[in-house]
Amino acid sequence: MAEDTVIAENAGGELMQDSVSRTLAIEMLDGVWKAGESLTLEDLQSRFGISRTVAREVAKTLESMNAVLVKRRIGLVARPFGEWQALNHQVIEWRLHSTQREQQLSSLTELRLAVEPAAAASAARLAPIDVKAKFPVYAAKMRQIAESNKEGEAGLAQFHDLDVEFHTLILHESGNELFAALSDTIATVLRGRVELGKYPMKPKPDALDAHDAVADAIAKGEPERARSAMLDIVDEVARALNFF
Repeated sequence: MAEDTVIAENAGGELMQDSVSRTLAIEMLDGVWKAGESLTLEDLQSRFGISRTVAREVAKTLESMNAVLVKRRIGLVARPFGEWQALNHQVIEWRLHSTQREQQLSSLTELRLAVEPAAAASAARLAPIDVKAKFPVYAAKMRQIAESNKEGEAGLAQFHDLDVEFHTLILHESGNELFAALSDTIATVLRGRVELGKYPMKPKPDALDAHDAVADAIAKGEPERARSAMLDIVDEVARALNFF
């Protein structure tokens, strides 16, 4: 396949391993490589023009996500998606770039609705004063970028970097280690929504207002107001994606 040749020619070492793993994972998610079907290391070497060492690393990567079962003399056996490490940020990224992207966005939005309002409330209660003071600064910078004349991809990228930092900080300052462990997952879906063109080129005023409200509530130590404002943020996402 032409795409396979490009991967082999342009990627080297770890990059080649990641590219091949991604291609095979998406093929499983799209049903091209069906659960129960197998590929040998020789199949991978021949198709992608990779060495035996890289083929083994691909097998290890997919096996670590529970995407395949590696059997001696059989090779890589595709597993049903229900057995994969669904919360792994790499699996989420693969799924967002497969034909299952809408389902993945829906599932992650439901997860955010369950987790982020509680995390915001906890951050308002538990975060140190100096950390609480950072949230209004983030919100103000995001509003400045959104409302300035900074149009196009550069300004939007800067806005979304701040948005990821804002939500990540809330999860880490919630005092709940499980919420904190989800920060990479939430960051992946925030970036994935942008990459997939599911975010408006100019952030909506309601979204900016909701971020201001979350930041102000956390800074002032008002848990219930922080919870409500965060619910507004994620609920707006759900409405924008027409999921609920």
